[in-house]
Amino acid sequence: METIRNWLLPLVLAAVQGALMWTASGPEETPGALGLTAAGCALLVETAALGRRRQAPVRALAGVVGGYVLGMVAWPDGYVGLGTPVALYSVAVRCPMPVTVRAVAGLVGVEWVMSVVQDGFRVSLLTLAITLSAYALCAGLGEARRQWLGGRLTAAHRLAGAEHARRTAGDHERRRLARELHDVSAHHLTSVVVTVDAARRLEASRPELAPEALSFTERTGTETMASLQRLVGLLRDTDCPGPGVTSSEIEELVAGFGRLGRPVATRIPDDLTGTPAEAIHGIVREALTNAVRHAPGAAARVHVRRADGLLVLTVENAPPRTPAPHDTGGLGAGRGLAGMRERAAAAGGELTAGPGPDGGWLVRATLPDAAGPQQPPGPAWRRHVLREQRLADPALALTAMILPVVIALGATEDWPERTRRAALPELIVVTVLLVLHALPLLWRRRAPVACLVTVLATAWLWPVAVAVVPLPSRVSQFLVGGALVELLAVYALAAYGRGPSTAWPALIATTCGTASVVTVTAAADGSFEGGPVDGFIGAMVIVLCVLLAPLFACVCGAGLVLRRRRLRVLAHDDFAFASSMWHAQQAAEAERHRLALTLREAVLHHTASLVALARQGRLDDVATTARAALAAMRDMLHGLGDAADPADRLAPSPTAADLDTLCRTLRATGRDVRLRGLPEAGRDLPPSVHVSMYRIVEAALGAGDRGPARVTLRRRRGTVSITVTGAPLAVAGPVAERLRVQAAAGEGRIVLEPTGTVRVSLPAGPAPVPVQEVSPSPYA
Repeated sequence: METIRNWLLPLVLAAVQGALMWTASGPEETPGALGLTAAGCALLVETAALGRRRQAPVRALAGVVGGYVLGMVAWPDGYVGLGTPVALYSVAVRCPMPVTVRAVAGLVGVEWVMSVVQDGFRVSLLTLAITLSAYALCAGLGEARRQWLGGRLTAAHRLAGAEHARRTAGDHERRRLARELHDVSAHHLTSVVVTVDAARRLEASRPELAPEALSFTERTGTETMASLQRLVGLLRDTDCPGPGVTSSEIEELVAGFGRLGRPVATRIPDDLTGTPAEAIHGIVREALTNAVRHAPGAAARVHVRRADGLLVLTVENAPPRTPAPHDTGGLGAGRGLAGMRERAAAAGGELTAGPGPDGGWLVRATLPDAAGPQQPPGPAWRRHVLREQRLADPALALTAMILPVVIALGATEDWPERTRRAALPELIVVTVLLVLHALPLLWRRRAPVACLVTVLATAWLWPVAVAVVPLPSRVSQFLVGGALVELLAVYALAAYGRGPSTAWPALIATTCGTASVVTVTAAADGSFEGGPVDGFIGAMVIVLCVLLAPLFACVCGAGLVLRRRRLRVLAHDDFAFASSMWHAQQAAEAERHRLALTLREAVLHHTASLVALARQGRLDDVATTARAALAAMRDMLHGLGDAADPADRLAPSPTAADLDTLCRTLRATGRDVRLRGLPEAGRDLPPSVHVSMYRIVEAALGAGDRGPARVTLRRRRGTVSITVTGAPLAVAGPVAERLRVQAAAGEGRIVLEPTGTVRVSLPAGPAPVPVQEVSPSPYA
């Protein structure tokens, strides 16, 4: 299907151009055999170049221009060159704005050189004006199409991100809640166990430690209960965010560890806030908790500094003064280091941990500095200009200005030289009026109503100018060509305005206004012999309204159809985005409710018992209960880690033959998916190629699109080609990255087109088998 789209238009243009060449000149003006051969070669080159306009638009334009020049040299009066506007349009659609401007300038230069070669240096300005207007219009339309495709690509990226968030919301929420629970309770309860065990071991030599341990247990248990109850409340009330972390809270956290009897040196900036402060708070808490558990009594240092727009956090502890108890290995949940890395990654940084140079332990994290200077992506005016139609509206306005002037100048070429010189001032007045009339088209998208009102107002300058200058009828008749501006303004109001409620009244007003302006202008310049009476003018206005109404209605209807289509596309995108985000929110909320229920049943009552036992002075029972609370917390954290969907586990490696099953499964959900090509020619492919093919097609089709899709598999010259069309959500965002990883794993090449086409080429020979597929398959 894509091949037909690429070559159908070039072949049609070649056929039309061949027919025009056949009928352009008589037999006596036909060039010789050499000229005909050169013209045929030029047509062949132009057609072949147009077939590559989607893959290499600039090269295609160069080939088309080369063929055009060859054809014009071989047959100046017969060769037309219809492919140049199409090639320029493709460049404007697929290339940045500067490239398009240079292409227009180059084409105008080529046309000028060709005119100089044919007619000498007295080149007709009329010809250059027509050329510039035509090329600017083609470039403007292509730029408008590029802006639309860019918007669709942005929407696809947004939808792909929302779909990815929907799929991973449950897992992300489980990991986040596991970190929160670990941070809220683990270091408190670990400190209780360490302190109580120390008091029990040294009870004979230092009996005063027992009351201190009981007091510490009561205080810490109360804080833990408050934290857990607050967390349960936050889990139930998802609209109530927790308080933000600041530098003072980090310092208070470090001071609390200092009260456990270890020296902790601190140096922290006093303006930490936001996500970096939250990440630093969690990392410091986890790192110092590990130091309490594994290096009791050792000195520690917490240092945060700024460097090159980053926050560098260092938590270092010295080697333990006394050996750690043998039974502390079961105190933790077994995910402290992983939790610190996840917290750093969530803040946009990274973390490393390992033995220090002095035999202790060193944790180092680098995080983005939210308070540091942020470089804007560019000047505000430039960002605003990039969102506008930078070429489409000026090109359209230029065309509306030049076309009537060109028609007027073309009509005056048959006038006698003396008549043309005498009418030159009047022609200048007409040109100024036409330019003023078309200028409002520059803001037709941003303010369509104001544009139409201004166009109608400037049209009434025509009869005023006819009466004041005065303009003869042979000159004022050229003003009628300015009615093209009214058509464009009505279309803009219908396409970019507020809908039919505004478009149809504007259509009636524009039709009546245009008919009135034309009739009054004709009456003022003496076009009606003998002077028309008022009744005749009214009848002419009615006749013109009847003649113009169908034309304006067709233009208005086309604008409304375009507006409705675009609004339907945008509404579909908004609905899909909102639906994905709603499902993501529901999945996260379900995980929060599940954790809140488990938290109350498994951990909270142990903590309450711990406080009660500490108040009763039962040191041995406090130790037992504290360990039970830690064990319950550890089991719950492990349960969160094991709560993933069983479908996420590894499935047997699929093959290309399973693609038919995948397509049938998608068709069962209501999506039209068709598969063409392979399996017979793909039986001897290596297993790694089969796996890569399946994963690539699965990822492209599973991006979240709902429209029809086509999958084409081909094998030629040691290469397997995969083409997936109808998957716009697969060419941006996480799905696009996933496809690139899959193609790279198979040592292949990938091309992602904004139109929603994925093209992958894989070597059919042996390729390295991926260690693990990027995405396990639920269909295999």
